[in-house]
Amino acid sequence: MSANTASEKMRSIGVVQAGDPILTGQARPFDLPTESEDVRRVVAELNAAAERAAGIHNFSKGLGVAAPQIGIDRAAAIARTADGETITLLNPRVIEESTEIDEQYEGCWSFFDVRGMVPRPRVITVEHQDIDGQRRITIFEDGVARLVAHEIDHLEGVLYTARMRGGAMPIPVSEYRGTGKSWDYGEGSTSR
Repeated sequence: MSANTASEKMRSIGVVQAGDPILTGQARPFDLPTESEDVRRVVAELNAAAERAAGIHNFSKGLGVAAPQIGIDRAAAIARTADGETITLLNPRVIEESTEIDEQYEGCWSFFDVRGMVPRPRVITVEHQDIDGQRRITIFEDGVARLVAHEIDHLEGVLYTARMRGGAMPIPVSEYRGTGKSWDYGEGSTSR
């Protein structure tokens, strides 16, 4: 069987597809630093999945993958920004959100045949841990905030379709016109 659709291609590289219960459950947190070896293994698998995905699709807005999407029920995710920075998130949770909301299309590897318009805060503050168990607080803005929030949602069992406005439906990827383009935040826009 050939992998013709975007979702079939993602399935072929080991990405769990919508309908699997692991995608709607709460991921188990790591006990850090006790489980640091488990973290190293999971993060290596996340990076390998990102490399496989980058080989089959151009992610001009950046990309992210959460452990449940590759069948691992643990609270770890990575996000790679459009600039090439890799952000590793261990036991993350959003602790603050800006009131300024932005609405852009998102895609998800677990149902990659559609894109949905998702409102999200332009700035989020995230508490997370380093592999040694040290707690960190990081502020993310605009496109990076969107990537990080999407992955944290996965760890909480929330798919982006649950964040869409009432009555809004995803559109087929064939109708989506944003492929190969960055998210637009307007000229000179900054968030605080």
